[in-house]
Amino acid sequence: MRFAAIADIHGNHLALEAVLADIRAEGIEEIVNLGDFFSGPLEAGRTADLLMPLGLTSVRGNHDRYLIEQDPASMHRSDAAAYRQLTPSHLDWLRSLPFDTIYRGEAYLCHATPRNDNLYWLESVSPEGLVFLKPIEAIEALAEGIDLPLILCGHSHIPRAVRLSDGRLIVNPGSVGCPGYDDVLPYYHKVEAGHPLASYAILEKTTAGWICQFRTVAYDHMAMSALADERGRADWASALAAGWVR
Repeated sequence: MRFAAIADIHGNHLALEAVLADIRAEGIEEIVNLGDFFSGPLEAGRTADLLMPLGLTSVRGNHDRYLIEQDPASMHRSDAAAYRQLTPSHLDWLRSLPFDTIYRGEAYLCHATPRNDNLYWLESVSPEGLVFLKPIEAIEALAEGIDLPLILCGHSHIPRAVRLSDGRLIVNPGSVGCPGYDDVLPYYHKVEAGHPLASYAILEKTTAGWICQFRTVAYDHMAMSALADERGRADWASALAAGWVR
């Protein structure tokens, strides 16, 4: 059993196209999608048109929820920019997606954590804005009750794998389309990949259990950086150009 996991596309259709091509080149036919598909100043509509016909097993992210729950007038500018590009059918598709799901009886899928779509599962943030790996006890507490060998989440945009004490594996595949951002909660912090490449993961069930392979894929990231800059988002332009938020 071998499949790919993608997350946090954030409207970057060029990155998504490159990742899908790489997955095909690896001979993988099955993909799961962990949410936050459209939010951002890029190409939400084009991303939706590319993504929806694929029929991937998908869960809804926090930004996907904002797009269907919030008044457009009160949305954060990244959500508002995406919302203006989405059609009623795109939004209906978001409404149809679950908060979490189980894939092929082997993997639990959610965007962030099982009970909160806006909480890092594997990372903590210090009051000084440092992002670091949570203690294993805190990670395991969030996994309580999930009796599956593989757990997949996104949200933090950081590729990471954590093996729990009972052998379960938690994997975040990283971000397809957004290699850097800043946030004010729980404290102001930045998440920066340090590179502009698109990230995803390949999961494989072996005789030794589940293993993962993190992959990075080159694409025309400067075209997306230029688009973000054109639309007045210097923060996105910087992250897309180099993986750093400036």
